[in-house]
Amino acid sequence: MSAVKNVIRDNYNMMLLKDYLRNAIKDAGFSHAEISKTPTGTRVALHVTRPGIVIGRKGSGIRDLTEKLATDFGLKNPQISVNEIEKPDLSSSVMCNRMASHLERGTAFRRATMWTMKQIMESGAMGVQITISGKLRGDRSAFEKHVAGILPRAGHHAEVIVDEDIAHVETAMGLIGIRIRIANKEKVIPEFELIKEKKKKESKEKPTKKVEEVKVDGDVKVEVVKVEGDEKKAKSESEQIAIEAEKMKTLETLEEDEATMK
Repeated sequence: MSAVKNVIRDNYNMMLLKDYLRNAIKDAGFSHAEISKTPTGTRVALHVTRPGIVIGRKGSGIRDLTEKLATDFGLKNPQISVNEIEKPDLSSSVMCNRMASHLERGTAFRRATMWTMKQIMESGAMGVQITISGKLRGDRSAFEKHVAGILPRAGHHAEVIVDEDIAHVETAMGLIGIRIRIANKEKVIPEFELIKEKKKKESKEKPTKKVEEVKVDGDVKVEVVKVEGDEKKAKSESEQIAIEAEKMKTLETLEEDEATMK
């Protein structure tokens, strides 16, 4: 088999694996997975918002996931590590999944879009672009693009600081596609940095990470990286989406503003 076919096969398998993980550990807030081959096996690093859901009670969840990756996807001796995301609102994958869940619950697409943009910008993003396409209002397909802040679209900065992901959701009207691009200003390397500003940045408290090892079967251990100091968040993504749905009712959309002006 040629090198080109190997690359195509690996990318295709990676796409299938990502789709499976997005559905299997959806309630854990799956963002992305990093796969690297080692002499002893395959190392799989899962980045999620809630590591406890992935591990399960007494490691049952991680055990089933390991068997699934070995049998269905052909990974040799998969060694899974679970990493908690520090800022889920700045992850395009997490926000795509949350917005798709809101649309599945029957939320208006424009209200869900404005709420998602608000959450991303309030979390400290430099810019965001949300494109939603499909049968939004009628039988004919359409698309809308919403932009806030500064978002590089070309060049080195666009490759380094912009995080992008796509999600699809089936509604009563038809299939709707969601594309979110987030520019994270923390990844920008400033050309000039004053000493005072540098001291201010160092004085800011950063969330500390705690590394734990959870035993699954005998000598098998799973490495879990948790972020401390965030105990008030929802226990699962379903609970988080339900909380956001209640808060979203207070958000005024463009249609409501036009109705009040009339």
